[in-house]
Amino acid sequence: MRLLDSHCHPASVIRSGKWNAWTQEAKNAGVEGIVAIGTDLDDWALYRQCAAENPTFVKHTVGLHPCHVTEGWEDTVASLSPFFADHPAPAALGEIGLDYFRLPSDEEEAEQVKQWQQAAFRRQLALAYQLGCPVVIHSRHAFEDCVQAIDESGVDWRKVVFHCFVEGPDAVREINQRGGRASFTGIITYPKSADICAALKAQGLARLMLETDAPYLAPNTKRGQENTPAYLPEIAEKAAEILGLPADEIAEVATRNARHFFGF
Repeated sequence: MRLLDSHCHPASVIRSGKWNAWTQEAKNAGVEGIVAIGTDLDDWALYRQCAAENPTFVKHTVGLHPCHVTEGWEDTVASLSPFFADHPAPAALGEIGLDYFRLPSDEEEAEQVKQWQQAAFRRQLALAYQLGCPVVIHSRHAFEDCVQAIDESGVDWRKVVFHCFVEGPDAVREINQRGGRASFTGIITYPKSADICAALKAQGLARLMLETDAPYLAPNTKRGQENTPAYLPEIAEKAAEILGLPADEIAEVATRNARHFFGF
């Protein structure tokens, strides 16, 4: 089984000097590439260097994660554009989006943070439209607002992936009808994931992408441990079970889709 982890966060692995062992473990599990997903200014250059040093194994992205949006977000977002003129250029802009799950408990503060998130998201979508690049979306308790912002941005939906999809089948149909796709994590292996599994089935094989979101969300047999791309086969096997197809076919199509989306 040959796989590509379309979304992970290896910053701590790189900084702790564990990169070589971590990647070897992934390769031994059949993972032939990863996408290192940027979330804030402090990991963008790190992932660019990682991609430069591992050109056949790593693609990287840059973007301001909604949970990292603060009052000074404009300066951070203004720093994005130069990365796309550099080499290697990011494979996508992301992860960006809206997260209403982690808002402050104070109502006034929560409303302010929502406004900052929405403004930062729209500014980054405008950059993605200008660049014509793929976009990786983070959406938590904010699906309708995310869809509306993308619609209004003019971004080509065929270049949009909703990562770590946690909505149901109706929501995935909504983005599929626009041309977008969803990517699925180890959450599909959890006991209480029927709605998400139904979304994967509704999207079907043709648009399927798989990810670990490592070091978060380890699949069920490793739950509570630090996640790694080496655990991607368990996610692929569960996707195969959901779709009633051989795991090798799932791996082949999901990997091909990720390679095409991120330009491997």
